[in-house]
Amino acid sequence: MSDAAAWDARYAGGGFAFGEAPNRYLVAQAALLPRRGRALAIGDGEGRNGVWLAGCGFEVTSLDWSATGLAKATALARQHGVALETVVADLTAWDWPESAFEVIGWIFVHLPPADRALVAARAAAALAPGGLLVLEGFTPAQEGRRSGGPRDPDLLWSAALVREHFPELEVLECLEGTVLLDEGPKHQGHAEVARAVLRRRG
Repeated sequence: MSDAAAWDARYAGGGFAFGEAPNRYLVAQAALLPRRGRALAIGDGEGRNGVWLAGCGFEVTSLDWSATGLAKATALARQHGVALETVVADLTAWDWPESAFEVIGWIFVHLPPADRALVAARAAAALAPGGLLVLEGFTPAQEGRRSGGPRDPDLLWSAALVREHFPELEVLECLEGTVLLDEGPKHQGHAEVARAVLRRRG
């Protein structure tokens, strides 16, 4: 089974794997976000973060490689009365626009090192001047916890990796530590994460 097919299978059940509510760290940045513009939610699955951004007034692209997840994202957007463009694509193969987005949400997107570096570079270039990238991901300290995340340590984040992959962006916040997740059945309990808010200079 391909990774995309595995995620299709995960999203095929009833309910929402990571809940319908947006990621708390993304929401916590609301005061920093511009009042309008374009937003990109990568690895957005069933659409919880893209729908929240659309509700904030952004023109949102929700990007994921699971067509099943994005079908649920479309339904969630309709339920909330907002517009959401969904794109089924592999992040490494997508034709990223340059300087296009005021906000990019990178929430629990874990990629192999080479893919991570590639996508990070493209995401940084896709930010408009002054645009913000909000990131949250599991760290190696997550090992042994049951609150989510990949088991392959190569896929995990750290504050150091954030700084390494986005050297051209201004770091507004970059930290790692323990948080309490309550995001659907797949993200429950204490977790070890890296969190960052980065801005494109301009």
